[in-house]
Amino acid sequence: MKRLQDLLDDVRAIEIVGGNPEVASLEYDSRRVERGGCFFAVRGTASDGHNYITSATERGASVVVCQELPAEVNPEVAYVVVEDSNVAMAAMAAAFYDHPTEELKLVGVTGTNGKTTTATLLYDMFMAMGYNAGLISTVVYRIGKRSIHSTHTTPDAIRLNAMMREMVDEGCDYCFMEVSSHAAAQHRIDNLHFAGALFTNLTHDHLDYHGTYKEYIRAKKSFFDALDANAWAVVNIDDRNGEVMLQNCKAHCYRLSLRSMADFRTKIVEMMPDGMQLTMDGKEVWVKFTGRFNAYNLTTVYAAATLLGIDPIEVLTTLSMLQPVAGRFETITATDRTMAIVDYAHTPDALENVLQTIEEIRSDEQRLIVVCGCGGDRDRTKRPEMAKIAVEHATTAIFTSDNPRTESPEAILDDMVAGVEGATNYLRISDRREAIRTAAMLAKAGDIILIAGKGHEDYQIVGTEKHHFDDREEIRSAFDTTHNK
Repeated sequence: MKRLQDLLDDVRAIEIVGGNPEVASLEYDSRRVERGGCFFAVRGTASDGHNYITSATERGASVVVCQELPAEVNPEVAYVVVEDSNVAMAAMAAAFYDHPTEELKLVGVTGTNGKTTTATLLYDMFMAMGYNAGLISTVVYRIGKRSIHSTHTTPDAIRLNAMMREMVDEGCDYCFMEVSSHAAAQHRIDNLHFAGALFTNLTHDHLDYHGTYKEYIRAKKSFFDALDANAWAVVNIDDRNGEVMLQNCKAHCYRLSLRSMADFRTKIVEMMPDGMQLTMDGKEVWVKFTGRFNAYNLTTVYAAATLLGIDPIEVLTTLSMLQPVAGRFETITATDRTMAIVDYAHTPDALENVLQTIEEIRSDEQRLIVVCGCGGDRDRTKRPEMAKIAVEHATTAIFTSDNPRTESPEAILDDMVAGVEGATNYLRISDRREAIRTAAMLAKAGDIILIAGKGHEDYQIVGTEKHHFDDREEIRSAFDTTHNK
């Protein structure tokens, strides 16, 4: 427990009404408030927490943090009026959990593509080298070897600080986390002490939330702007936004590249379906990853590990042993050598990267069948772009459902097809299971099938319901009836 005043050191309160009660817990969902808890009335995109203040106090909240006092105040409750409840929540969560990131070496990874792979590989590497580490990613949260179900790429400030306190208490020295643009814009990462920050790339994504590409960049850049002078930052300067991230950055700044001179330089010597030979920082290493995008991810991992003080030779040795991340260029091969690649690519740039990698490793005789879709209730402008990219690379493209959510799958496919006027090398099959089966039937022995968009996800969101669905399970089942004979 903490006294309210103990939590307000970094909070700019406009007004405090009431006393200095003990705070037993923090919560922004009124339904989860318990006696003695502090309730944050947060204004979100779908609802306003101020409408639930009464509900929270009736459930026993001793403190309410809000941007506007309710018409009637409960004399047994302390009210803290602030300019932004999200900002206050981050500051108070850090204080409630005794600032756990000051006891961890915390590294954040941001960018459109590559966040999950980079953060996960850093976690895998440090665990393999004998360190205890934590991971916060789109796929899973880990505290040492213990796994926790992931709900968001970057969870809310309360859960972030709670998990990092667990990491410290369980002996973790490092934490590697994805930093989403939503998290930066919503102040979820405020008051976290980062040892380092990594930037992968920036492409068309999340404009349904940010509104404009400029705002999307601003959200990413705010992460770097907030670093202190003792931190370090590494950016990919082959992406035109890399240097933008470093403008006004107070941290020690480093650059990486596959194209030009940089602090961390990598060259692809040879690329095969099952791996690559790289020259990294002047030293050769074979890795079990393929594709230019993975060369960037691995260079980012190398840079972070060496800046954290690990010997470069130990880093390279461990890199050579690491396995690809689930749902990221994950290969499934049938007995007749037909290969399926399951990848999370759900943006135009990510899809282009994966397809270019496939082009570099496939032979002239191998046909390429691409299964892809676009999510519902999300940025519509990328739908025709992704369809156009698919038909440009594929022998046959199959447009299908991703997570349609509350949109009509057929309407989503209409948007996609609008980008391929005149093309004849595509099919539209709204049922994703049927689309994957059709791809398997169309493929001849030795062909390549790319199933893009969902990657590691083991569900499909139709309407507001989640249903079990796993691309990897589906293609294995389809191969059993078509190619595993």
